[in-house]
Amino acid sequence: MYNRNLQTKNSGANKVNQYLVKEIMDATPEQLLIKVYNFAITSCQKHDMVKTNNAIQELINGLRFDDDETKELATGLLRLYQYCQDQMRASNYDIVIKILTELRQSWIDAISKM
Repeated sequence: MYNRNLQTKNSGANKVNQYLVKEIMDATPEQLLIKVYNFAITSCQKHDMVKTNNAIQELINGLRFDDDETKELATGLLRLYQYCQDQMRASNYDIVIKILTELRQSWIDAISKM
């Protein structure tokens, strides 16, 4: 009986995981960016330093420094992201939430104008 209940719970989790995998695979780069911000903000609200810093690191990894047009913006974002990581280590969650929320909204506004 225990194994049967475990299988039922696992099959429910698999359906959710399959849904999430499909949602991520079908997402545009812009939608993925917003999802990473959402994950970082939610993790920060839960005071989960590891997950928040991992999400911020993904944002850093996505920066492009390959041309003059994006280099200045990427450098500014890099500094903000590093500041957020420093503030997470200092347990200053409210500052990180504020910065990430404002950046997410800026990206949403920019994407909607494309």
